[in-house]
This record gives sequence, structure tokens and C-alpha cells, in this order.
Amino acid sequence: MVELSVLQQRFGSELVESSFRDNRRIDVPAAKAFDILSALKSDFGFDMLVDLTAVDYLEYEGATDRFGVVYMLLNVTTGERLIIRTAVNLPDAKLPSVYSLWKGADWMEREVYDMFGITFPGHPDLRRILMPEEFEAFPLRKDYPLKGRGERHNFPIITRSGS
Repeated sequence: MVELSVLQQRFGSELVESSFRDNRRIDVPAAKAFDILSALKSDFGFDMLVDLTAVDYLEYEGATDRFGVVYMLLNVTTGERLIIRTAVNLPDAKLPSVYSLWKGADWMEREVYDMFGITFPGHPDLRRILMPEEFEAFPLRKDYPLKGRGERHNFPIITRSGS
């Protein structure tokens, strides 16, 4: 099991660990996130990126950052799981792409970009994956209206012929 103290010695004391329902989470500064994720893969055996997502903390009580980007990692050999979370804020919500570490990050980063507007410099093809290219908003942001902003005209009409 990777010890927090080992990571703190290498990357600084601002790394903070918590757990919830037997899931370990380490909060890391955005500026060090890529280096920490890279070390977790190469030096600690976290060879699988299980998931990559984001959370919008707008109006969360006590939240100091707008978004949390969450990386769920797995060491396939030992079965150890670890969650790495880092914060980004507007207007410069971006993190280096981890595509070079895990090719599976390709569509995950595109989804986070499409739904939250967080960009990943270094991604080979960062474009919308769920919404039409013309769509200008980010629907999973907490300030996006539940009923939308009248963008339905941007969606193509699909007609089906009866056979």
C-alpha cells in the first residue's frame, strides 16, 4: 500500500488523505497532479485509470474551489485502489492531460471537457463527445439551468423510417 508519508516526502506536505466507505482519497495541488499521477503509475504500480470525472462545488458549504477533478486508480497486481482529487477554478480550469500515462483517459477527459468545460492541454483530440459541436454551454455545471437555455435547436432531428 502506498503510504501518504512517502508521497509527502516526495511531493510536499500539502497532500491530504481522507477516506469514505473504505475508499482512500488523496487531495493534491493542481500544479503537482500530473507528476504525482505519473509517479503513482511508474513507481507504485497504479497501472489502470478506472475513471476520471469532475464535481462542481458551486454553492457547497465550506467549498473553496469551484471544481474537483477526480482520478480513480487501480493497481491491477495488488488490487489496491486510490482516488486522487485536485481542484481547478474558473476562468482557467485546466489540468495537463494524462493521456500519455493512460490511453483510456482519451474519452474520459473529453467527457469532463464536454460536461464541465475543464480543458486538458496535451490531449490529442479534445473536442465534444456527447453534445453537438455548436453547443456553447457545459450542462453539468451547477449554474446551468435544469431546463437548459433553449439550445434544443442545435440538436439534429433524427427521423426513423418504419420497415
